[in-house]
Amino acid sequence: MVGGTAAAVAAGISGVLVFQSVTGSSVGIAGADAKSGPVRADTRTAPLRSSGDGRSASLKQDDVKPFSMLGVTWTDPGARVPGTVEVRTRAVESGRWSTWLRLDGDSGQGESGAARGGTEPAWVGPSNGVEVRVSSGGAMSAGLPAGLRLDMIDPGKGSVTAMEPAGFRVEESDPPSPSSDPAEPEQSATATTEPSVSGEPSTEPSVSETPGEPASPSDTPSASVSPTVTVSPTPTPIPSSTAPIAPPSTVPRPPITSRAGWGADESISPEAPGYLPDGKVKAVVVHHTAESNSYACADAPAVVRGIYAYHVKQLGWKDIGYNFLVDKCGTVYEGRKGGVDLPVQGAHAYGFNAETTGISVLGTYTDAAPPQAAMASVARIAAWKLGQYGVNPAGTAILTAGDSGRNYFGKSWAKGAQLSFPVIHGHRDGFNTQCPGNAFYNQLATIRSWVAGPVTGLAIKSLTGAGVSGSTYYTKAAVTVNWAATTPASLITRYELLVDDKITATTAGTTTSAKATLALGTHKVAVRAVHQSGKTATTPAATVIAETTAPSFAAKPALSLRTGTVNTTAVPLTLAWKATDAAALKDVRLTAPVAKTYGPTVYSAAHTAKAGTATTWSMTAYDQAGNTATASVAGTPVILQETAAVKTGTWAARTSTSYLGGQSYSSSSANASLTWTFTGKSAAWIVSRATTSGQAHIYVDGSKVATVDLKSSTTKYRDAIWTKTWTTSAKHTIKIVVAGTSGRPTITTDGLVHLK
Repeated sequence: MVGGTAAAVAAGISGVLVFQSVTGSSVGIAGADAKSGPVRADTRTAPLRSSGDGRSASLKQDDVKPFSMLGVTWTDPGARVPGTVEVRTRAVESGRWSTWLRLDGDSGQGESGAARGGTEPAWVGPSNGVEVRVSSGGAMSAGLPAGLRLDMIDPGKGSVTAMEPAGFRVEESDPPSPSSDPAEPEQSATATTEPSVSGEPSTEPSVSETPGEPASPSDTPSASVSPTVTVSPTPTPIPSSTAPIAPPSTVPRPPITSRAGWGADESISPEAPGYLPDGKVKAVVVHHTAESNSYACADAPAVVRGIYAYHVKQLGWKDIGYNFLVDKCGTVYEGRKGGVDLPVQGAHAYGFNAETTGISVLGTYTDAAPPQAAMASVARIAAWKLGQYGVNPAGTAILTAGDSGRNYFGKSWAKGAQLSFPVIHGHRDGFNTQCPGNAFYNQLATIRSWVAGPVTGLAIKSLTGAGVSGSTYYTKAAVTVNWAATTPASLITRYELLVDDKITATTAGTTTSAKATLALGTHKVAVRAVHQSGKTATTPAATVIAETTAPSFAAKPALSLRTGTVNTTAVPLTLAWKATDAAALKDVRLTAPVAKTYGPTVYSAAHTAKAGTATTWSMTAYDQAGNTATASVAGTPVILQETAAVKTGTWAARTSTSYLGGQSYSSSSANASLTWTFTGKSAAWIVSRATTSGQAHIYVDGSKVATVDLKSSTTKYRDAIWTKTWTTSAKHTIKIVVAGTSGRPTITTDGLVHLK
């Protein structure tokens, strides 16, 4: 939102309009029609009809010439609407009516000499129907200002030529005269009322050109101005004995799209620019334009042109009120002419224009803050302007009130009062307005932090090429350090990668990683960010150990049979190992016959193997640095059927597809036995089990080692119920003997499996 107490520096200034060649990107410029020029906006008005008691007014028009921006204005520039102003529009493309949009009821009191007061303009997109309703809010004594009307603006379409009016060069023979009261609003050219919409009766006088105003250029439609065109901003006026000189800034200037770049029609604001009386920007006032956020960034130049036309042609200001405008994609636009690097006095913060610069983001940000791209651009412009005058962006500024006033929070002051503001503050801090919206206002502390530095939120996120155990990283030598920061990259000059407090790599502020090769040993690695202000921030140092010692297998991989269900394709077995590392073991990976990964404290795992097939089990141990060691073991499970055993006593053969090989032996005769002889290092006895199964004694190499009970609450087949493993492979005998258990003497055996 805007308002102004600009000094009347235009009085007594004579000057000539100078031109510049468009520089920068050629997008949207190359091949432009030689006859094309500044983009002229078309403005129209229609009076509102007031109610009999003067407390409400309205207007509805279903068929109007297309427009994209509107505002409601009234006769007295110093008056305010005491209630609400709401509008809705019908879209050209869809034919649908929008929801009601509430307009902020005061544009900020404007400049001295302004023709009218008004709301903030609202971008509504191409529309051909409109409805307006204004209410005084129900207060019995409240009345609406006189001369209420709707102002509609078509910002036009066109391309930018290589020669555009760019500003005024001050004639040294006719220097500017300072205002008697530098805090008073600037004087603007007299503006008169625009004609009403065709077909509607008008209570306003007809429009006439401002005396002395150059004729507008012919309206030659062409391609739309491209929002990606960033051309040189208005050149600084040639210095004279009285004209200000652009001081260098302590931070880089961000890209700025010039007035020519957004198609400013300089003929509608022929007055020379005015400058801050003291020639110094003391504070930055942040605004929003209080309009729709649904505009496309490609439309942003048209939005700026619409605001320009509204401020100048409808309200009668000398120029657009803001010093800079920013769209939601972060593109910065030059606002009021006079040189972006000079202390141009705007008309954006009534009572405080004489000491501030104004930055406005296109859109309304009551419920949602602007995108980070827009906020970053606001921060960059603020940093650059404040850097020209050595102002601490995190500090406070004492400003002199150019008029009595009251802010959004209810604080009042008299003209000439000395007031303290944050150097970067919202419009509402110095004027009774919602601007820049609650959500945006709540982000101003963040913007101050971004502007002032140092870089915030800086942290190392990871190290590629290194493993981590606890808080320590391990690598062989080469690492890539990855980091992040919450300060936008556009405000960061560079990053420095520090190894043991020495810079080993430097990157741009847009880069968030860097490589380093470390010597063997323990190192401290950190990242230092250099803010554009020169302030630095450094991450906590990460401990990184570079080492090349491989891990080892303290216990080589070994296989043993385990209990479980046996199939010819899946004999249950256990793979065991133990790996160690002098620094930090990361994991152990089984690479064949299947792929599995185990943690550093896991020493065994259950697997199965195909019977009768030799299988090699290969393992690799990894430490956190990436060093490796390998080991393997081979084994072949062999199934010995019950028919391969030497029998004693009575055994009966049983057949079933549930048995290995389709059959098994069963006996209920006490002391009946089966004996297998084999060469191997592990063995498992395979049985069938039921609720009626009995017990058996097991002998290994002639010695009794166990009595096994085959009873089970559920029926089981091919169950490896007992196992035995030796440290080395050798010839062994396994004998099972029927115990003859009372009441359930029967056992059923399905053979023996051994591992060789």
